[in-house]
Amino acid sequence: MLHQINFKGFPVTWARVVFVAFWLLGSEALAALPIYKITDFGAAGDGQTLNTAAIQAAIDRAHADGRGVVLIPAGVFLSGSLWLKSGVELRLEAGATLLGSPRRADYAKITWHALLLAKEQDNITLSGQGVIDGNGAALAADVVQLVKSGALIDPYWAHNRPHERERPQLIEFMRCRKVRVEGLTLRNSACWVQSYDRCDGLLIRRIRVESMAYWNNDGIDLIDSRNVLVRDCFINSADDGICLKSSWPPAFCDNIRIERCTIRSSASALKIGTASKSGFRNVRVRDLYVYDTYRSAIALEIVDGGFIENVDIARVRAVNTGNALFIRLGHRNQKGKPGAIRGIRIRDLDVQVPAGRPDAGYAFEGPPVEEPHNLFPASITGLPGHPVRDVRLENIRIRFAGGGRPETACMPLDSLDRVPERPADYPEFSMFGELPAWGLYVRHADGLSLKNVRLICEAPDFRPAIVGDDAGSIRLEKLRIQQPHSAPLLALRKARLALLKNTGILPDRIRYLR
Repeated sequence: MLHQINFKGFPVTWARVVFVAFWLLGSEALAALPIYKITDFGAAGDGQTLNTAAIQAAIDRAHADGRGVVLIPAGVFLSGSLWLKSGVELRLEAGATLLGSPRRADYAKITWHALLLAKEQDNITLSGQGVIDGNGAALAADVVQLVKSGALIDPYWAHNRPHERERPQLIEFMRCRKVRVEGLTLRNSACWVQSYDRCDGLLIRRIRVESMAYWNNDGIDLIDSRNVLVRDCFINSADDGICLKSSWPPAFCDNIRIERCTIRSSASALKIGTASKSGFRNVRVRDLYVYDTYRSAIALEIVDGGFIENVDIARVRAVNTGNALFIRLGHRNQKGKPGAIRGIRIRDLDVQVPAGRPDAGYAFEGPPVEEPHNLFPASITGLPGHPVRDVRLENIRIRFAGGGRPETACMPLDSLDRVPERPADYPEFSMFGELPAWGLYVRHADGLSLKNVRLICEAPDFRPAIVGDDAGSIRLEKLRIQQPHSAPLLALRKARLALLKNTGILPDRIRYLR
């Protein structure tokens, strides 16, 4: 039996500690591996020759020999799908580019089509100072032409955009163990940039993602994976930056660490969900810098019957971001039971929410909200009879541009039942339309704790700072609200203040609603 220890607040095993220590050693232990240079197998770095067979031959030889480094030297090497195999490191030298073919016909698939594929392999590595370029705009255009000509049947075709599963990613690894991705630049995917599906023992370190070539360009997708460390990465993506998903019960995401990353996104920077059939446990996030992000800096979403529990997020700074925090328990899986969100701790969060579009200038901007609305607050929302439980917010500062006007949209405090539930809708911070608070809206929750939270409204807004509706017990300690008007600071309905300490809020600034 493996002995249990506590590692920075999470129960882990000695095996996990050994795994982390192994990967933090980097590639020094692999320096003596034999080198298989792809040009020795006939590859040409002219950007025009299709090198799929030559590069695959080098990978196959290294695998057959037990272990080895497949080296891509300086040059532009065009290729279709490559299958990475156990014991093989694919290393790109400085000045090297692995360029994806612009033809969809050159791609194979596991669940997705992808340039680099691996299934049930051990000890595989992508490394170096080079570039993996998905050629996404040209590749997506080829898929569009195939659908329009009838050569490819896409039942999900909509808005002149092929379904995401018809557009190749850069990387798809499924059920692999001991995976390392380090140092590379990944850019221009036709869909998600990289997905790791039910992998165990994954290190992603010092990579740069620049992918705004087409729709659905998630920077990193972790699907039901375990024992993952993402560290020192830069993500600039035309969809979610770093996204955890759960699609394969009973597997779930477990023991995930994300540290020291910079994220720019035309969707949400850090998202757990939306795909949430099983769940997410023991997720630790530290030191994120988020900027120019259209949706939420942090989004936690359970809508498919799964769970989120034991999530600890700290030291996140976000500027020019459309929404600070969105926590949503929904019920998209109408034939199953609702899921659960519990045990969330978010601290040392500093967010600036502007008046205009944070993602202006993206080639594929986030879709506009059709209904007139004022700025959206942070929100924590569950379902009737299924509250979000035990969320702790500590050392939080959120600065809102403010400027809310009743002429733009108005959700009166005496009409809170008009805020729609929309249990089956896609979860997004704008999903309910106009909300009655400018700072924080809480509905169907219990055990919320706010400690040393500061909400700043920079221009007059007619709404109260915080609205709690069916919000159970709320603890407020060292709450500071700055708003240049005399509206109530707090409005509560079916909610109880279990603690009100050191807030400076006078009783006449709290409004209790029926």
